[in-house]
Amino acid sequence: MSAPPWPSHGGQSAALLQRYGLPPGHSLEDFSANLNPLGPPAWVAEALGRQVDALCHYPAPDYWPAREALAAHHGVAPEQVLLTNGGAEAIFLAAALHAGKRAGVLTPSFGEYARACRAHGLSMTPIALPAPGFALDLEVLMVALRKIDVLFLCRPNNPTATLIPLEQMHRLLACAAACGCQVVVDEAFIHLAPGQGEEASLAPLLAENPHMVLLHSLTKFYTLPGLRLGHVLADISTIDALAACQPAWSVNRMAAELVAPLLADTAFAGQTRAWLESEHPPMATALAQTGLEVVPSTTSFFLVRPGHTLRERGLVSDVLFERLLRGGMLVRHTHNFPGLDGGWLRIALRDRAANQRLLKVFNDCVC
Repeated sequence: MSAPPWPSHGGQSAALLQRYGLPPGHSLEDFSANLNPLGPPAWVAEALGRQVDALCHYPAPDYWPAREALAAHHGVAPEQVLLTNGGAEAIFLAAALHAGKRAGVLTPSFGEYARACRAHGLSMTPIALPAPGFALDLEVLMVALRKIDVLFLCRPNNPTATLIPLEQMHRLLACAAACGCQVVVDEAFIHLAPGQGEEASLAPLLAENPHMVLLHSLTKFYTLPGLRLGHVLADISTIDALAACQPAWSVNRMAAELVAPLLADTAFAGQTRAWLESEHPPMATALAQTGLEVVPSTTSFFLVRPGHTLRERGLVSDVLFERLLRGGMLVRHTHNFPGLDGGWLRIALRDRAANQRLLKVFNDCVC
């Protein structure tokens, strides 16, 4: 019998335990999903409980209070905001605007861009981010822009944790405008980029770049993957076109009502920034000291693989993945990321105690 397929997202422990013949009760700590370990904010459960009586009412179809809160947060007009059922719906809506046309997709990157393009009949041109540094070759990309209608990119990129510099983004956007190509930038991890600050978002560039679309998710920062809450920022005409493709009442009322109080929780945001600044640099150093090759990370996860010395001993990524799993640590495989093909592992940053437990198991695995 063949092994079960590799799951296509993080946080799918049951399928991996089955794949390796481990019991369902096998204890695991999850480093495979890139979520803020400080969340959800403590008040969220009570706030959701207070909304139970409102479940018999439809959400407001325009989600105006949530859009106003997001607009104030990003410095745009409410008409430039579309609330979505998580970042995934935002990706599919962006692809729907170009159904049957030509897309460029960076590789390796989040698999939902390619999936959305296939669903809407777009032909795809892969644009490689070459290992081991996965830096963008801007000249190659600008040539590709002449032959596509829409470019999907992730900044910071998942799974490489790399970030296209602002200067390159200015050049890319200017070239895309000249080519008539829309640029869709997924900023799901931009607020989990230590040291980058709020200004790392491209939202201030929207006014001069009407061909740019920004995708955001509240899932990662606030640790709410089960609630499905995202949004799009774009010029008004693009938002109107996206809204025309969106099903009515796509976002549930409970999620929509949380937007404003989440954004108002500056204490939680500050705690998150402090966690990132405290834990990210030492974790990057410690991972490298175990003998791993670590891609320089700009956000709350790391892409790693066994270094040359470990690989010479036969400790390739799949072997290390299994050892970690049996040792109680679930990291993210990369078998469904074109360009990585299982040769790397992605590791989420967690709180200090959890990070130390992971490092101990890592050291046990490589000895």
